[in-house]
Amino acid sequence: MRWLLPVPIVLPLLGAGLTVLVGRARAVQRSVGLVTLTLSTIAAVALLISVDRDTTLLDTAGGHHARMGIVLVADRFASVLLVVAEVALLAVLVYAIGEPGAERKHVGFQSAYLILSAGVAGSLLTGDLFSLFVSFEMMLTASYVLLTLGGQREQVRAGMTYIIVSLIASTLFVTALALLYSATGTVNMADLAGRIGTLPHGTRTAFAVLLIVVFGIKAAIFPLFFWLPDSYPTAPSPITAVFAGLLTKIGVYAMVRTQLLLFPADSRPVTLLLVLAALTMVVGVLGAIAQDDIRRLLSFTIVSQIGFMVMGLGFFTRAAIAALIFSMVHHIIVKTSLFLVAGMVEEVGGDNRLSRLGGLVRRAPFLSALFLLAALSLAGVPPFSGFISKLSLLEAGIAQRQYAMVTIALVVGLLTLFAMAQVWTSAFWSRGEATPATASGPSVAPNAPRAMLLPTAALVAVSLSIALAAGPIYRFCERAATDLLDRGSLVTRVLER
Repeated sequence: MRWLLPVPIVLPLLGAGLTVLVGRARAVQRSVGLVTLTLSTIAAVALLISVDRDTTLLDTAGGHHARMGIVLVADRFASVLLVVAEVALLAVLVYAIGEPGAERKHVGFQSAYLILSAGVAGSLLTGDLFSLFVSFEMMLTASYVLLTLGGQREQVRAGMTYIIVSLIASTLFVTALALLYSATGTVNMADLAGRIGTLPHGTRTAFAVLLIVVFGIKAAIFPLFFWLPDSYPTAPSPITAVFAGLLTKIGVYAMVRTQLLLFPADSRPVTLLLVLAALTMVVGVLGAIAQDDIRRLLSFTIVSQIGFMVMGLGFFTRAAIAALIFSMVHHIIVKTSLFLVAGMVEEVGGDNRLSRLGGLVRRAPFLSALFLLAALSLAGVPPFSGFISKLSLLEAGIAQRQYAMVTIALVVGLLTLFAMAQVWTSAFWSRGEATPATASGPSVAPNAPRAMLLPTAALVAVSLSIALAAGPIYRFCERAATDLLDRGSLVTRVLER
């Protein structure tokens, strides 16, 4: 099944080129996008099945040795995130086609979106740091275009902030690559895992901290998160949804991959990670509670939930890493669906400010039900998938006797529930204030277009399925965590190529 490894990367790039060639034939563009992402999703599922059965798959471009060429590696961790990412990308594309917004108005939407998809897949499957850098840049370049579609002043301003911060992160990343190469003579991650151990302890720790900063900017951890609440809410709804679900998680993925694979236990900055996790959780949830704009509120909850994932990494145990992986799977689906619901709330209610919304539970009951299910899952209410992810992280913390972190996580979980209840009571349950949109009565659509509702409902159904199948999924996450902590096995398989 090695031949499937490049498919989720190459196929979207070919699709992006084809959408450019067909120009303004919008029906053809949409067909290309949907077929491309459907095939990529099927390839990702086949990879996941193969990897879980036969362990790690890898391939090298041009048949070169792994130390010299471009290496693609699919283990359980990368494969499960690839499947979830492709499902989210496909659902958001269907939503974007149904929305009377960015996709209909801008001929370059499909090509940029497919390039973004290729960058996400490349980031998950690459086996060397330089290819990871290239995949990040491909993903970020497409995101620059998608973020500013529409050309409104607020979008451009927020887009410039996003671009500047991303360029700083990219500069730090390429600097880290240069320093690593000068110190070890390689950027292949499996090769680095052996060579970094020969460096002095202080140098290893410095590299570990530098990579936390690089990927921490992309993951939006404290204090590097300031760009996210300003950038995401200004983008078109489907773009905000895919950014919220995927881009920060790619940063977390890179952080987990590098910290666990490259650095021995004595070089990992455990205390730093736990402090950053606590601050990220607290600042994110407090920022969410203070918001009136529903999309800004949800953006701050992204920051808070990233803190839970960093906490799991900071424990560095099999149980904690398994809980982290489960949390990432859950969060990609739930956060994407919440932002899609937020887009429909704006479509139906005519505004995105909580103080100007109200009564949606009566005017749009199905939409209200979708929000409620996703919000309860995000807040960690049993029996939803968010409860399972948080409970697993708390159990891992208790096993490590990290009682302060467990207490902080419990408080943040309660505050997250409060933030979600705030949205429910203001936007859905209360009557709200009259606005030009809401006061017009019949002129406001009672429901969003069906093409927007269906993919959102599908993602919410997936989140419910994660809870129903939590046992098998969590056991898979435990196997993935075992793979990640067994550095020697992956190194041996890659360097034998």
